[in-house]
Amino acid sequence: MTSAPVLKSRRFRREREADWSRLERLLARVDREGAAALDDQQLLAIPVLYRSTLSALSVARATSLDHELVDYLENLSARAYFFVYGARIHPAERVRRFFVHDWPAAAQALWRETLAAVLLVALGTIVSYALVMRDPDWFYAFMPGEMAGGRDPTATTAFLHSTLYGGADKPLSFFAAFLFTHNAQISIFAFALGFAFCLPSGFLMIYNGCSLGALFAVFASRGLGFQLGGWLFIHGTTELFAVALAGAAGFRIGWALAFPGASARMDAAAAAGRQGAILMFGVVIMLFIAGLLEGLGRQLITGDLARYAIAITMLSGWCAYFYWPRPEPSHGGG
Repeated sequence: MTSAPVLKSRRFRREREADWSRLERLLARVDREGAAALDDQQLLAIPVLYRSTLSALSVARATSLDHELVDYLENLSARAYFFVYGARIHPAERVRRFFVHDWPAAAQALWRETLAAVLLVALGTIVSYALVMRDPDWFYAFMPGEMAGGRDPTATTAFLHSTLYGGADKPLSFFAAFLFTHNAQISIFAFALGFAFCLPSGFLMIYNGCSLGALFAVFASRGLGFQLGGWLFIHGTTELFAVALAGAAGFRIGWALAFPGASARMDAAAAAGRQGAILMFGVVIMLFIAGLLEGLGRQLITGDLARYAIAITMLSGWCAYFYWPRPEPSHGGG
């Protein structure tokens, strides 16, 4: 004779089995073909069916239905949970999506902040250039000694010229390592200190520009301004772009804290932080590329026009990569 719990389980299963079977079929198709194989209606159905299955599991446990049914619902709920809340994108697809969409989309969303960072760098450059041209002693207020490397107002023209085309006295890797370390610090600080209502990030942008302007003033006073431009910008267009993006990410956090709009202040800051984190991951990549251009390309390529050509090509490439219109990504990967 069939026991009452078994009859109860059969009736319980019969009333809900159609939904469970549909959820099983959808999950099995995802396992075989990926989430891209499902249409929008099917994708929206899975969370609904998951919640229904979870509710059924709760009832089955509370009413002490047979263990076989409880085990089945636990397994089905776990599979659905990982689809609804878990990471369903293959690592290679996640990397592809980052470079194709996530990184440039984050840069596009912060274009106003990026423009503000660029203008602040330009302001610092112009002011420090004018001050050092008028009084060379201003140079030491803007340029740390370890960065100047002897390229200061007391250096001879011959020495300044040799630093642009020599470079044989130092290992190539030193330049790349120093650049990466220094500018990574500037970028991280500009991002991390943005919470203080943008002020430290803005100061760092101006500071970076002041260093640049002071160095230009020294070389320009010796008739080497054009040559210095090639020497700096072969890597500088990538480096300064990266620093400006880091500043933009810091500005977005500070602005969200100061003006959260309809959101709670911390929620707005958290959303800005997530967006900035995507951008900062890309900034590290840009600084690595800038380090290679400085440590290798700048030392091996000594022609001024060739250096400018690489600088313009890199800047144009970054602008096209970040701001060229592109279609919205497919959500097939989940």
